[in-house]
Amino acid sequence: MAIRTLRPYTPGTRDYSLSDFSEITRAQPEKALTKGKHRAKGRNNRGTITCRHRGGGNKRRYRYVDFRRDKHNIPAKVAAIEYDPNRNARIALLYYQDGEKRYILYPTGLQVGSFITAGPDVPIELGNALPLSRIPLGTAIHNVELVPGRGGQIVRAAGSMAQVAAKEGNYVTIKLPSGEARMVRKECYATIGQVGNSEQRNINQGKAGRKRWKGRRPHVRGSVMNPVDHPHGGGEGRAPIGKPSPVTPWGKPTLGYKTRKRKKNSDKFIVRRRNK
Repeated sequence: MAIRTLRPYTPGTRDYSLSDFSEITRAQPEKALTKGKHRAKGRNNRGTITCRHRGGGNKRRYRYVDFRRDKHNIPAKVAAIEYDPNRNARIALLYYQDGEKRYILYPTGLQVGSFITAGPDVPIELGNALPLSRIPLGTAIHNVELVPGRGGQIVRAAGSMAQVAAKEGNYVTIKLPSGEARMVRKECYATIGQVGNSEQRNINQGKAGRKRWKGRRPHVRGSVMNPVDHPHGGGEGRAPIGKPSPVTPWGKPTLGYKTRKRKKNSDKFIVRRRNK
């Protein structure tokens, strides 16, 4: 994909950039693979706001994406590459030879009309899904399972990929995009290739209204609030926060404060921590 930039004929288009959508081959989704999506707008079951700055935005339909890749040894033809409003990656529509249709994450370079499959003995080719034990060292992978059969849970964002780094016993060590090296059971499946739409990180929203279309409301700095609303609030003019370190609206440390549990079960699978 490439990025389009516009001439600054309005203030909102001065720094505006967007995808050229050149890889998209179909405008409308497969109706049987979608459903209406109710968005909570940051509220819990009692209507209380538990996640601030959410709400509004354009209506979306959810696409059922196959993260499990559990149709083994049945070839599927790539019928189309589509836009998905619920993620920054693109999705590919597959037509299986038994008549079923499914969506998967679109890996960079996958062409419409090509055939892909999943299973323990399929070739090491772009878009195929295999157990980690069957994937050669150094191979780029995405949509990696953490529990066998649960479906891919990590490395699913646009442009992301992991690498198979080592194999020992029942575990395979993979290097994640964050720099973390982690052991995963060798039976877990992963898909060959890098997730598409890698230029997503270089897109500039250009104006606040574009974030509103996506359901993001304005973030308000604590320093401009009153003391009753935020620990950083109050004071005359531009006052410092008045604390040893920044805190959340509820007084908890933030901006660099580690929130991971000290004795988390999965710590034993982490070989090297992520980059700071």
